[in-house]
Amino acid sequence: MVPSEPTLWRRLSRFLLTRAVGGHRYFRWRAKHLRPVPGIEALRGSGRGRRCVIMGGGPSLKAVDPELLRDEVTFGVNGIYLIDDWLGFLPTFYVVEDALVVEDRAEEIAALEGTTKIYGDVYKKRIREHGEVHHANVLYDYSQYRDFPNFSHDAAHCLWVGGTVSYLCLQLAYYMEFDPVILVGFDHNYAEPADVSKGENPNEWTSHSDDPNHFHPDYFGKGKRWHAPRTDRMQLAYERAEEEFRRAGRRVINATEGGKLEVFERVPFDMLFAERREA
Repeated sequence: MVPSEPTLWRRLSRFLLTRAVGGHRYFRWRAKHLRPVPGIEALRGSGRGRRCVIMGGGPSLKAVDPELLRDEVTFGVNGIYLIDDWLGFLPTFYVVEDALVVEDRAEEIAALEGTTKIYGDVYKKRIREHGEVHHANVLYDYSQYRDFPNFSHDAAHCLWVGGTVSYLCLQLAYYMEFDPVILVGFDHNYAEPADVSKGENPNEWTSHSDDPNHFHPDYFGKGKRWHAPRTDRMQLAYERAEEEFRRAGRRVINATEGGKLEVFERVPFDMLFAERREA
C-alpha cells in the first residue's frame, strides 16, 4: 500500500520547524513530545536474566547450527525470512529500518506470521498490518551531530538510527534487559558489486546480479535496491552500543565466525552453545 502524501501545510510546517530549530535540535525537540508505544512498553525488562541472539545478514550466519538457536530469543532483520527453510523458524522479533527494504518487500513483510514485527511508525501505511506489529518512534537523524549516534534507554519512547538496523535491535535488547546479547552473522564487510547502478542519489544502489554480501543471493539481489553500506558510521554505532551496555554492567558478545567487527568481546559460537550440543 502506498502512503498518502502529507498535506502541503504539514510539509511546509515540518520544513519551517526544521529550519527554525535546526537539524539535530529538531529531532531532540521532537523526541521530547513523543508518546510511548504501549506494545513496546510492555516488553520493558522482559529479558531480565536471559540471553538473546541478534542475527546479522552476513554470509557467516550460515556457519552456525540453526538448531542451537531454535529455543533462544532471537532478533532478525530485513530478509531473514529468505532462509526460513534453513533456519527452521522465524525470529522472535523482526526489525526493519530501511525505506528501500520496506518499499521493495512490503508485501513479504506483511505476510510474515509467528514473529513480533517492529518498525518505524513512518511505515504504518506502507506495510499492510498483519500479525503482531509495534510501530516504534524511530528518529531518522543522520546529521553529523556531536557524539553520533544517540542511544535510547527507553525503546518504548523512541529509537535512534545508527546506520544499521542492528542498532535498533541493540537498543531494543537493552530495553528488554537481555544479558548477554550475542551477535552472529555480523561480518561488517561489504564489497560493491561491479554491476550496481546508481540513480540521482549515489547512495542508493540497484543490484543486477546475486548479492555477495549476505547469506542469500536474493537478499539485495537482482532488481533490489539498497543503500551504500557505511561501515564507518556503523562502527560508531557499535562503539556507542558497547559503551552503553558496559556502563549498565551488561555484555554484548560477538560470536560471528570471522568478519571484521572487533568492537565487542569475541567468544566462539560453539563455546556459548556447548550445553545445547551436549543436551
